[in-house]
Amino acid sequence: MTQAHNPPPRVDPAQLADRLRPLLLQLSRQLRREALKSGLSPLDSQLLMALKQTPDIGVSELAQAEHMSRPTMSVHVKRLEAAGWIERRPPQDAADKRRVRLALSEEGQRMLTAVRHSRTDWLVSRLARMAPEELAALDAGIDPLTHLIGF
Repeated sequence: MTQAHNPPPRVDPAQLADRLRPLLLQLSRQLRREALKSGLSPLDSQLLMALKQTPDIGVSELAQAEHMSRPTMSVHVKRLEAAGWIERRPPQDAADKRRVRLALSEEGQRMLTAVRHSRTDWLVSRLARMAPEELAALDAGIDPLTHLIGF
């Protein structure tokens, strides 16, 4: 005897969004708090991660990528450099000696690693309290969430 496959119940996207949004915001806030424990503000963490992903980017390009004005980004870059988390490198192009390249310093990499560990530790502590069925449900949701954010 073959079993009929019932289609999954229809989920209203608006209702799902209303339930999902506050949970994602709370999770995001908690992960930002964990970053603060490592000594990085959310913006610092975001800028250091951008430099890790795009080494040798210029200040103007970083400002554009992060949707900031160049003067505002310059202030942040100077602060991050003073903290020892980023470093400036000389231009590669002799024709444009003004374009300074930015890179994550070893200390900046250590800070990002500390933030990642802190966030992961927090998540692991919460996940460890969950039932195997809940963990499986969360695991099954990873691919749809990844698709949702466009990766």
